Amino acid sequence: MKTEVYNQDKTKKQQVELPESVFGLKVNTDLVHQVVVSQLSNRRQGTVQAKTRSEVSGGGRKPWKQKGTGRARHGSIRSPLWRGGGITFGPRNEKNYQKTIPNKIRRLALLMALSAKTKANLLIVVDSLALKSPKTKLAFDFLSQLPLEGTTLIITASYNESFYRSARNIAKVSIMEARNLNALDVMSFKNVVVEKSGVQVIQEIFANEKSKVKSVA
Repeated sequence: MKTEVYNQDKTKKQQVELPESVFGLKVNTDLVHQVVVSQLSNRRQGTVQAKTRSEVSGGGRKPWKQKGTGRARHGSIRSPLWRGGGITFGPRNEKNYQKTIPNKIRRLALLMALSAKTKANLLIVVDSLALKSPKTKLAFDFLSQLPLEGTTLIITASYNESFYRSARNIAKVSIMEARNLNALDVMSFKNVVVEKSGVQVIQEIFANEKSKVKSVA
């Protein structure tokens, strides 16, 4: 599978061979969905908690006597019926949202996500992300030359401080190292821009002989 490689020079283009084991798999949408949902669940902090009537302050005495006032009977101003009272059936921090997914399935979902982007012509390979100086204008001008529309995930072969500092303030653009890739981040962006040297890094980490898995029909 061949694709064009974009250079920072507008007039020059070349081609690179994309490994079928990474960018040419048959996509199983159910499998990718299962992994994405599990990763979203695992990112939940689960720290949100509402106070019940026994946890809010105040309400130690009966607001008024039971009978003779003409008003409804109440035993505490911290009842859920009152403003400032406890919450009934509110969120509690006792629930565990963690979901376990086998490593092979997570890797396979990532490769399928990259394959889906490739088949939809939403994956772009660039020769290099090196800039003359860490300036946002240089990164913006470079990305403006690419056929991008919408949100974009930029995948670097390794940590590139100069490009990261240049592109981190550009709207709808996020930067990630190839070794930290996952299906959720790939599917969260419309376009994927991969550094040419990053293609080999992805293949070595996620599609090598030890972690190689067959596509699920």
